[in-house]
Amino acid sequence: MTETRISDADVELRSASRELRSDIIRMIAKAGSGHPGGSLSAIDILAALYLKVLRHRPAEPLWPERDRLVLSKGHACPALYAVMARCGYFPRQQLDTLRVLGSPLQGHPDRLRLAGIEASTGSLGQGLSIALGMALAARMDRSERRVFCVLGDGEMQEGQVWEAAMAAPKFALENLTAVVDMNGGQIDGPTREVMDIEPLAEKFRAFRWEAREVDGHDFKALLPALQAPGSKGRPVAVLAKTVKGKGVSFMEGGIDWHGKAPTAEEAARALRELEGGKS
Repeated sequence: MTETRISDADVELRSASRELRSDIIRMIAKAGSGHPGGSLSAIDILAALYLKVLRHRPAEPLWPERDRLVLSKGHACPALYAVMARCGYFPRQQLDTLRVLGSPLQGHPDRLRLAGIEASTGSLGQGLSIALGMALAARMDRSERRVFCVLGDGEMQEGQVWEAAMAAPKFALENLTAVVDMNGGQIDGPTREVMDIEPLAEKFRAFRWEAREVDGHDFKALLPALQAPGSKGRPVAVLAKTVKGKGVSFMEGGIDWHGKAPTAEEAARALRELEGGKS
């Protein structure tokens, strides 16, 4: 992508992300439960993927040659639902049914309830293994489709992640990209205090991955990191530094907002900030 096209995409994605953040706040506030912190930290990553990187057809969600995306940090599904609605997978009004009994928009993604969800996720640590299988299947099919897996940094403490990380270069899966939302927090506290995962880039490189470290809210850096597949048989790890609760001043960096819905007053304040253009 040329520098001019990246600049145009940056403007478009910044505008889209502000609206998507508002959708996240509205749906979690209406549901009265959910995970705003990690949804707001991950939304720029998901917006870049769905709006600029993935090959997909919302009107044909089972198109065989679509790229696959696995949201391993399934509790951040409000971000996934917001961007899927924007792409046209389902009507935006359906966002109001988040976590309602019988709704396709459950508290964790459910592939049996919502077309376009590639894997039911939420038990942390399992998404990269699922994505690895999808990437291996694509190669066996001689397909050019790519597979992306979005993980949380707290999730990197899970042992199964590293079993998958060890297997991906063995099978030379350069069509596999792991994107780690590095917001530095998990439900029990700061990631570095619960179980420090650093130096993460060096760990991926030791497992023979290509590691790319970027600002996860800077589309000019994020887009090139996501768009380029691996080379020489190496899978890619995009380590995206983000801010938990990004875009809402009283949520930014707050561990308390990992899994707490805003009150009506807090939601109104957040929406005033977002719709006033602050990001």
